[in-house]
Parts: sequence; C-alpha cells; structure tokens
Amino acid sequence: MTTHKTRVAIGAIAAAAALALTACAPQAPEPAASGDASSGGSSDTLTIATTTDVVNYNPLIGNSRSDYWVTNLMYPHLLSIGDDGSKSAELAVDWGYVDDTTGFYEIRDDMTWSDGEPLTAEDVAYTMNAVKQDAPAGTFYGQMANFESAEAVSDTRVEITLTQPDSSIVEEIGFWGNVVPQHVFEPAGSVAEFANDGGEDGWVSAGPYRLTNVQVGQSYTLERVENYPLVEGGTPGPESVIYRVFPDVNTEILALQSGEVDVIANSLPPAQVEQLRNTEGIEVAEVTGLGYAHMTYNMQNPDLAKTEVRRALAHAADYEAIRNVVLQGQAVSTGSSPLMPVLSKYYDDSITEYEYDPELSRQLMEDAGYTADASGMFPVSFRLIYSLQDPVTSQWAQLVKDGAAEAGIAIELQGTERNTYLAMTNEGDYDIYAGNFAIMDDPVTNFALSYLPGGAINYTYVDDPALNDLILQASATFDEEEKIAIMREAAQLVHEEVYDNVMYTQNLFVAHSSDWAGFISKPSELLSIVNPISIASAYKVTE
Repeated sequence: MTTHKTRVAIGAIAAAAALALTACAPQAPEPAASGDASSGGSSDTLTIATTTDVVNYNPLIGNSRSDYWVTNLMYPHLLSIGDDGSKSAELAVDWGYVDDTTGFYEIRDDMTWSDGEPLTAEDVAYTMNAVKQDAPAGTFYGQMANFESAEAVSDTRVEITLTQPDSSIVEEIGFWGNVVPQHVFEPAGSVAEFANDGGEDGWVSAGPYRLTNVQVGQSYTLERVENYPLVEGGTPGPESVIYRVFPDVNTEILALQSGEVDVIANSLPPAQVEQLRNTEGIEVAEVTGLGYAHMTYNMQNPDLAKTEVRRALAHAADYEAIRNVVLQGQAVSTGSSPLMPVLSKYYDDSITEYEYDPELSRQLMEDAGYTADASGMFPVSFRLIYSLQDPVTSQWAQLVKDGAAEAGIAIELQGTERNTYLAMTNEGDYDIYAGNFAIMDDPVTNFALSYLPGGAINYTYVDDPALNDLILQASATFDEEEKIAIMREAAQLVHEEVYDNVMYTQNLFVAHSSDWAGFISKPSELLSIVNPISIASAYKVTE
C-alpha cells in the first residue's frame, strides 16, 4: 500500500500531486492577533452579504454561489486547495493510489454529525456511490466519469475502484465533493432529488456551523458547533453567522459602509476596489484567482456550428478594452487559452489571444457563406445570456455586443437573475453563454468537464473525436511531462476551433469590516475569505 507521499515511486500520481506532497495535515490558522477570543469562540455574530437566495440545501447538487457558501459551512470536503491548485488535507489526512485503478482516502476519526452520530468512511463511500448512481447535476458528478465504486474498508479508510486509470480523480473528487450523512440521505431516496430542506428536525451536518433559521429573500442563520477539530482551539470564533440577501453588489457595499454587514461574499467590482481601500473601517483582501471569464458558442445552433462563424465572433471582441476599461487593468490575458498562466507547468505562451479585427470577422462571415445587407449587417442574430448579479460580465457583455456590431453581427443581450441564468445554462437556452469559472485547478479534469460529450460544463456542446482522444489520453497518463504535452496539444485544438473563448483571468478582491480579523483566504470567489476554516477562524477585534 502506498500513500500520497510515495505514489510517485510507483508511477501512479496525479499531474498536480507534486505540489501536494507536503499536504499531509490541515494547515494551521495564522497566529491569533490582539483581540482574538483565545478561549475559543465569542458571542459575536458575523454577518455576510450575498446577492442570491439558497436554491439547494443538498450540497451534492450544484447551483448558486449562496448554495455553495452556506452548505460548505455544513458539509465537509475530503480535501482543501492552495493558491496554486495543489490539494491539502481537510476531512482526509492521507490520499493516493494503491494502483492505477484503485484510489484511497484515510479520514479523521474525530468528526461527528450534529446529531451525535460519528462521521466515518461509510458516509464517504455512501456519498460517492450515491452520486455516481443518481447523477445529481453539478461538478461532483461531472468528475466521476472513471469512478466505478467506493468501499469503506475500515472506519477511517475508503478505497475507490476506477473503470480505467485516471491520474486526477482522487484529488479532484476529494476537493469538489462534500460528504453527507448516510443515515439522513439514504432513507430519502435519490440524492439527485432530495431537497434536504431540514424538515421538522432541522439539518444534520458536520461543519463548523449548523443552519438553524431560514427567511427566504432575507437571511440564513447558522449557529456555531462547539467541537470542530479542523479549527485551532476546536471551537469556531463567531457564535453565529448570518448570510443576508441584498439585490446587488452596490447595495452590499452600502451595507458594509454603514456597518449593517461585516463581510461581502461576492468579489468587488474593479471600479470599487480603490475606493474601498481608502474607506476608513473597511479592509480589502486580495484573493488568488484560479478561474477565468469566457464566452462559449452553442454549436447546437446551425450558424454557430460553423467554425468560421465562431472565429468571426472571437475576432469581434476587443479583449484589451475589456480588461482595461471594465476590469480597470486588474485582469490578464490567457492567450485565449484555457491553460492559464497560473497553471505554470501547463501554460503555453505560443497560443496567442484572438486579435480584435472586425474586418477579419467580416471576411470570415463571408467565407462561411453569408452576405451583408445594405446596412452592413449579416442575416444572423445571436442571444447572449449573462447574470445581472455579475456587474463585471454585465459591462463587458455590452462591449462584446458593440464589437460584434462593428463586424456586422447582431447580438441580443439577455441578462437575468442569477438562478434563472443558471437554469437557462443547464437547459442550453442560449446562443452565447457569458460567465466565469471560479476554479479551474486541474487541466485534464477541466477539459473533460468542458469539452467531452456530456461534460457537466460543456456549454459549447462540442464533440470532436480528436479532442476527445487527447483528453482521454491525458487522463490515463501518470507521466507529468507526457501529460503536459498532450494537454498543450488539446489547448491548441480548442483555440483553433474556438470551442471556448477565454477572455481573461484575474485575482479578486473582497471587502470586510476592519472590526473583524483572522480570515484565511483560499483561491476563487467560491472560497475566498468565506471558506469554512476562514469563517471559523475569524474574531472580533477589541481595542
């Protein structure tokens, strides 16, 4: 048997594992500063602003950010993540491969559910098997293409059987998947349909906080769990955490400035960063970005199935203007490649950004067989969807529309409330999808989810045999150099065929009251300073 410390020696290692070899135990919180409640917890309430209600209390079903933020405080993950995408311990203390088609996790023995039942490997195995069987919508299930089954071989050890070698799956499902209580979820039937709405007896959870009160459209209140071994001292800091719902980020900022809330969960619009940095009583924290903003073109539309049309649209967007005007210079180009610079081993600077060239776009439309009318417009129109709760995308979507008009291509903007936007995305109800991926940490997994047929986030609906083959090759490859070469070839193909149009990547900025300290930042807006360890480590500053 091997651990994640030694699996390099047997050639059964994920491409990112070299970064995780030292991740054998949870990282300790930063040393407490003056004002910390050293006795372990305080009577203070931490109030956090969000812009959406919770849609799903079932953490196995992906939906809005609020779902993720609230359920993350209730249901643990096996692994956490670092700024470079490397994985570290959370519920699991060790993980790796027994052989090319058998993975394992060793979990802590000191965790309990809020009803007093112990959290064991049986819960972990049940969760994985149920997700595979019931196929709930979301990233967790999307990671399980090569997963066959999980078995609890002891109270603290889970082994997973794969249908074929997969060098990424142990760390990816360990990070993306929450663990749920078998004794609550199994009697409810399919995990894809279980609402987990708390019922008469409330929620059974095992995070640093338990959900105790819901006022839809207003607030979500969570109370501290007194014994939480993943935080220093064993007791979370704030006695309670309240997520309050606001209509938009500007209203959130006003609430932070007035002292109505202590933290804004959403990242700040770039134009507000410097203003808030210079506002007394407010701290602005920078959060590493492991994601990117992008547009995808729905190839179920016959016009968008033509490569020339996708290329025409790609060359009709002014990316530099978007980054300078909308992002205030706080974003960088990825070279129109899904292999971002932060993934330094994989990044390929020979892939260059689509040049903004409306005349080239016109030529490409003509090559595709279209003729412009007397006004210079081609006989096509595409509907672009985006979330109104995302102020940055809302702004650059207008620039995309303007650039396309210069190229003679009409774009209709359709901004909707975020949960409606997510539902439209899941149904393929769009011509152009504009949005953000929060965490793209493992290239092989990201490509499988984004570009394989049936991939959970394959919003282009691409099915390219050559690309499929490259992704599958990379997934089964444990040699890092070979894997990198394959993924760079796959990225070139994505770029040439415009199966994805990656606009930029950026670090994010979040704001909180200077009355609070102790936050521990994790990468992406999904985690930032509202990840469970961060919130459980926060404390009210005293003079």
